[in-house]
Amino acid sequence: MRKWGIVITVFYSVILLVFLVPGAVFIVKGNLLDTYSSWLAWIPIGIVIAGQALLLFLSVDTSFQRTKPRAHILVSCLTTGTLWALLTGAAILSLGYGIYGDNFGGRFLDEYVLVCWGVLWLIWMVVFYLYFKKSSALITRVTSWLLKGSILELLIAVPSHVLTRRRHDCSAPVATSFGIATGIAIMLLCFGPSVLLLYKKRMDEYRNRRPATQ
Repeated sequence: MRKWGIVITVFYSVILLVFLVPGAVFIVKGNLLDTYSSWLAWIPIGIVIAGQALLLFLSVDTSFQRTKPRAHILVSCLTTGTLWALLTGAAILSLGYGIYGDNFGGRFLDEYVLVCWGVLWLIWMVVFYLYFKKSSALITRVTSWLLKGSILELLIAVPSHVLTRRRHDCSAPVATSFGIATGIAIMLLCFGPSVLLLYKKRMDEYRNRRPATQ
């Protein structure tokens, strides 16, 4: 299972860095070298790659007992809250720029966008902790929520991008293309944990079947 997790994480990172990010840059006719040389661009890239790895390798403990070396549920909630903050922030940016164009946000959005994402992250972390603290199938539910959220975010980002391109806005397509890339990245992220969970379920069924056969 751990080897498969490493393979899936590396494969996901390659897709993200070789196809998804260049695709988003191509949409807005930007410069790929400038994108990769910007530290700001590496924040969402690092978040989704780290989120993929954490969701694959976390063994969650929903209690406060320390009988096994497992990560506490807060780690999963922090990871999921971060990914949902990305989705929510990208949806808000796409919707705002789709409606108001380059006039959306202005100076406040430029200077405090990371603060806004931090607030969204904190809100989602609390929501997931309260909702999942008694759940025994945490990762399964988390990936299901993230998949649905990424589809909803794409339903907002894609039409917003079409609107901004038709209006020939200047900076708005950058935000909407970021929304599209984020939605696709988190959608692909969900398939990684889901694939390994299917393997794990089949292996557990096989182990439970062997004693009965013997």
